[in-house]
Amino acid sequence: MKTRAFLTIALLLTASTAQAELKMPNVFGDHMVVQQKMPIKVWGWTKPGQAVTVELGGKSASGTADADGKFVVSLPEMTADGTPLTLTVKADETKTFNDVLVGEVWVCSGQSNMQWSVNASNDPDLEKLTAKFPKLRMINFPQVGTQEPILTHPERQWQVCTPETVGGFSAVGYFFARQLHQTLDVPVGMINNAWGGSACEAWINRSKLSADEKYKPLIDRWEGMEKQFAELSGKTDLSDDQKKQLENLKRQMGGNSRPSNIYNGVLKSHLGYTIRGAIWYQGESNASRAYQYRDLFPFMISNWREEWGQGDFPFYWVQLADFQAEVAEPGESDWAELREAQTMTMSKLAHTGEAVIIDIGEGKDIHPKNKVDVGRRLARWALANEYGVKVPFHSPQYKSMEKQGNKIVLTFDHVDGGWRPFDVANPVGFAIAGEDKKFVWADAKVLPDGKIEVSSAKVAEPASVRYAWSNNPVCNMFSVAGLPLTPFRTDDWPGVTINNK
Repeated sequence: MKTRAFLTIALLLTASTAQAELKMPNVFGDHMVVQQKMPIKVWGWTKPGQAVTVELGGKSASGTADADGKFVVSLPEMTADGTPLTLTVKADETKTFNDVLVGEVWVCSGQSNMQWSVNASNDPDLEKLTAKFPKLRMINFPQVGTQEPILTHPERQWQVCTPETVGGFSAVGYFFARQLHQTLDVPVGMINNAWGGSACEAWINRSKLSADEKYKPLIDRWEGMEKQFAELSGKTDLSDDQKKQLENLKRQMGGNSRPSNIYNGVLKSHLGYTIRGAIWYQGESNASRAYQYRDLFPFMISNWREEWGQGDFPFYWVQLADFQAEVAEPGESDWAELREAQTMTMSKLAHTGEAVIIDIGEGKDIHPKNKVDVGRRLARWALANEYGVKVPFHSPQYKSMEKQGNKIVLTFDHVDGGWRPFDVANPVGFAIAGEDKKFVWADAKVLPDGKIEVSSAKVAEPASVRYAWSNNPVCNMFSVAGLPLTPFRTDDWPGVTINNK
């Protein structure tokens, strides 16, 4: 697997120098969207020392290929006006890319719920009827796992949004982009590199992970598997059990969980393309290591930002939806702990935000079909923070608690317009416990000042309150703006994933 990937790169670079052929990664192509109001980064490969000139819409920039034949130039920033342009790259030969639009560019990434297509979501027949947005484009990247960088995927190209093409678009990415496009009246391009079932560590530069002591158990585990794979691969007299073991290891070596596999196999081919920001929907595959995700997820975001070279670009994610069977009594939950880790990231990194969707999952299906509301909730974050549109965007979030006798009174931030409990008038989804850590369902009511009072006749000395703390909670608290209360707990008692590395 490593050898094949290395040869792909070697052939690419050798062809670009020996044959004096201009090469460009596939993210540059006909129908592409380039980011407005920022310098536009363009790169590729040609002969070492070759002069290169790039032109777009009357703007141009020049540079020289380095000793390896790679060139990087930045076009001056441009403003979106909807005019189709031609991008011309002149080196030892000339390449032209037609129908290029200047607009807003976002990455849509993560695992299967971001990969999930319009075809597989609600009302695909109706969505296709209205998908006539020639200034909305998407490029879908393949799923290739490797430890060696792959620099282009020439079989994947930009697609213009039409009733015929939209079915294969990421649904969350499409509904997010459509909201931006219709609100801002500018072209929108989406780079879709999501891979179902992927682990967070697969998206990170492995050298960075290996250098951090916190991830030593993770790296050691994979190095052990890699050693085992190498040993079995070198044998010719394998038993049936060893053959099965080898096949399983082979899948994992080229799969979507091995540290850096997606970073190299997918992300590297477009890492650095000028973007406005990224949206992300992932976490299911890391739920068993939710405490680790508290650090791992912001680590990944920071790694992307550092290597993208655009500073702290906005990064918005979807909190895990409700899933699996409802439970009769309150208890522990790895998915609740993963949601908590996601929420914590907002306080660790600037220009981040979380779309809460605890209300639109399906207990029977890890891929809920309602992707319209997911895209819209992400779009609220982008519209409010990147584009100055005055819309509510932040879900209500727990702020503090005060014990008052046998009751706990909770204070919240971001309750735009007040509370609107769904379906029934009283708050549902709260649990309470004393120092014994035995949670029971609680009675809750909204006070005139917007605080929420929680109590139970079964708990005389309360110590902690939890809300929507399960894989699939029954809960009903929304702001008047229609955004669900972020699941939370007031305690920091050790959870079920605290020792999983």
